[in-house]
Amino acid sequence: MPDRNADAPSPPLSPRTWPAWCGIGLLALAARLPWSLQRWLGRAVLGPSLRATLRERRRIAARNLELCFPELDGSARDALLREHFAALGTSLFEFGRAWWGSVDPLKRGIRIAGLEHLAAARAGGRGVIVVSGHFTTLEACGRLLCEAGVPLAGMYRPYSDAAMEWAVLRGRARYAAAMFAKTDVRGAARHLKRGGLLWYAPDQDPSRGDSVYVPFFGQPAHSLTSTYQFARMSGAAVVLFSHRRRDDGGFDLSISPALEGFPSNDPAEDTARVIAGIEAMVRAAPAQYLWIHRRFKRRPDGDDVYAD
Repeated sequence: MPDRNADAPSPPLSPRTWPAWCGIGLLALAARLPWSLQRWLGRAVLGPSLRATLRERRRIAARNLELCFPELDGSARDALLREHFAALGTSLFEFGRAWWGSVDPLKRGIRIAGLEHLAAARAGGRGVIVVSGHFTTLEACGRLLCEAGVPLAGMYRPYSDAAMEWAVLRGRARYAAAMFAKTDVRGAARHLKRGGLLWYAPDQDPSRGDSVYVPFFGQPAHSLTSTYQFARMSGAAVVLFSHRRRDDGGFDLSISPALEGFPSNDPAEDTARVIAGIEAMVRAAPAQYLWIHRRFKRRPDGDDVYAD
């Protein structure tokens, strides 16, 4: 894989970045631990520690599970919440490996399905929007798909801390074809028009941008219409990319056939199709979705579902 860090800018080293560098250094060191030890530490140590200390995030996750899985009783939702934090703990080691370590141990037993769908969608030089959701496995599985020969570019939310911004971009440059800030819509659209692949996760409540309310687990979810907009601007196809971590430490990656008739003339309908696809991914691996995000912070009626 080519080294895209050769012309990268020098890291920011002002004193105000030092706390971030301490965290980055610890994560980079942790990335070099044996994979079996990382899995154990993530589940048995780091996950429970996060659940105990991140009280507000734990409350948000519990509320999300209550809204999305009303059919489960309290004990079942508590068990799912514990599994979610175990997945979060494991994901921190995976992030470190994806950015600064080797993913060779993660490739053992990997199963990838649907590459033929991606090839069909790319026929004739067409760009492809590869839609996924914010799962705890997103960073590791993004790199795994790139190392399987899929040249993904990505979009990201810039960090206010200069050290974190540098570290994340440098880490992702090891495997991503390109990275676009979420505000660089034109750059991402140009990449798609040139036949590129863009990995995109439109499932979080946006702070700005064209958006609509569509169902997500039966709840009205404030959602960006960006997948529709990108497809309209670039002529790109849209495929869904699901990924999950198995109990044995392996990973399952799957790409769907391109969505037919996408985009249509209805951005709300198309956005609902995309979010329904992400919901199906969540139902297949519910503990691995990022439940600590305030997915329903905006409601059509103005209610705050996260109020104490």
